Amino acid sequence: MPADKLADLAALLADRTRARFCLTLMDGRAWTSSELATAAGVTASTASEHLTRLVAAGFLTERRQGRHRYVQLAGRRQADLLEHLLAYVGPAQPEKTLRATAASAALARGRTCYDHLAGRLGVAITDAMSDRDLLDDDLTLTDRGLAWLTDALDFTPPRGRRPVAKPCLDWTERRSHLAGAAGAHICAHLRARGWVKNIGTGRAVKVTPLGEEALRDLLGLAPL
Repeated sequence: MPADKLADLAALLADRTRARFCLTLMDGRAWTSSELATAAGVTASTASEHLTRLVAAGFLTERRQGRHRYVQLAGRRQADLLEHLLAYVGPAQPEKTLRATAASAALARGRTCYDHLAGRLGVAITDAMSDRDLLDDDLTLTDRGLAWLTDALDFTPPRGRRPVAKPCLDWTERRSHLAGAAGAHICAHLRARGWVKNIGTGRAVKVTPLGEEALRDLLGLAPL
C-alpha cells in the first residue's frame, strides 16, 4: 500500500543519525562506515547498524574493499528527495559556534547537490546561463545553450532516460539551480579543471582564482 511505503520511508529518515549520514552522502562520493561515524559523532557499531538499515531499504548502496565498507546514496532519485525535503523544512536555526557558523556559510556559498552545483554558486551559474538565453524559463536547454555546452565544455547529451537539464530547488537560496545531465557535466568539468574544489571533507566547494577567471570569461560571472 502507498501509505505503508510512505510511512516506512518516513521512519527510515526520522532518525537523526541516519539523516546525518544521508546529508553527508549528498556530496555524491562513497564514504567508509568509520568516516560517517566520525562525521555524525557516533560509535562504529552504531554507524554499522544504521547503515545496514539504510542499505536494506535501498536508500544507500554499498561495496566492500578489503576491510572497508563503502556506502553512497543509491542514486539521483534519493538525492533529489533529500534536497526537496531540505527545501520544505526551511533554513536551520542559527548555529551557536564559530566553526558551525563558518561551515553553514560555506555550504550556502557553494556546495555539491549529489552531482551538480548548488548554493549561491549553483544559482549564479544558472542565472548567468538564463541571462544569455542558454536556458529557458523552465531551465531546459535552448538550442543555443546546447551548442554552448558542446563547444565550450565538451558536453555530449546523454542517450539514456536522464533529463538533459531540469530545475532543482535550492534549499538555502529558495530558488532553482540547474540539475540533470547538463548540471552534472558542468560540475564535473569545473572540478576536473581545478576551477572549483572541495573545502575540507564535506559538500562545500569554493571557486579557485583560476575558476573565477574562467567563469568570468564563459558567463560574465563576478566572484561570489
